[in-house]
Amino acid sequence: QVQLVESGGGLVQAGGSLTLSCAASGRTFRRYAMGWFRQAPGKKREIVAAINWSGFSTYYADSVKGRFAISRDNDKNTVYLQMNSLKPEDTALYYCALGLSGSAYLTQMDEYDYWGQGTQVTVSS
Repeated sequence: QVQLVESGGGLVQAGGSLTLSCAASGRTFRRYAMGWFRQAPGKKREIVAAINWSGFSTYYADSVKGRFAISRDNDKNTVYLQMNSLKPEDTALYYCALGLSGSAYLTQMDEYDYWGQGTQVTVSS
């Protein structure tokens, strides 16, 4: 079993920054791909960013490229999402996820095996 716990969400003004963290326990974290997803009210859950097991390969949704950065610290079993230049449309519940298969990053929801409970990010205009 894997437990994922997100933190770092909150209320921020447009243009501000937040850093989300996701702490993992229960498996050898460093072997697995990680991802951040988000879901806004009335919308489908969507990929935000993904990172492979080593941290050397990353993926970003077009909507966050140049503003968000995903990283991981395998010694701390933690993945991060640095979010800059936040916009009201970034408002959503943000989830981290862990995928057990493959060595590359993963971009599809059904490729992930474990999910956190989510942390709310609200960006005011």
